[in-house]
Amino acid sequence: MSKSTTYTIGDLAREFDLTTRAIRFYEDMGLLQPRRAGPGGRSRVYSARDRTRLKLVLRAKRLGLSLSEAKELIDMYDSPRDTGPQLRKFLQVLAVHRRQIEDQMADLQATLDEIKAHEKEARALLAKLGEGEASGREKAA
Repeated sequence: MSKSTTYTIGDLAREFDLTTRAIRFYEDMGLLQPRRAGPGGRSRVYSARDRTRLKLVLRAKRLGLSLSEAKELIDMYDSPRDTGPQLRKFLQVLAVHRRQIEDQMADLQATLDEIKAHEKEARALLAKLGEGEASGREKAA
């Protein structure tokens, strides 16, 4: 195999800005399946397929999918089955995550609105304090 179609764990770690420990974890989860080489099979040799799967795992994580959801979807694309069920499953998973993110955004917006209200109230109180202090100083003078 040529270097262009295989990768070391260090190659993938550098390319995707991951630790080698994270890549080994993905391997333990069954997301990557490098072949073993060298004395006692201690060296991992990753294929272009492993690299693509790693890229898909990271994309799934950015979308908020769990590793098990990512594995299920990626494994579906590895199988020779019809793509219709795969796409429907992908749409279901995306819909669930979209709803979760929309709910989180609504919660964040409510929290932001509450913070703005508290800021407005605190500024109003500070303004009253400032006026009260100024008039108090004037009376003392």
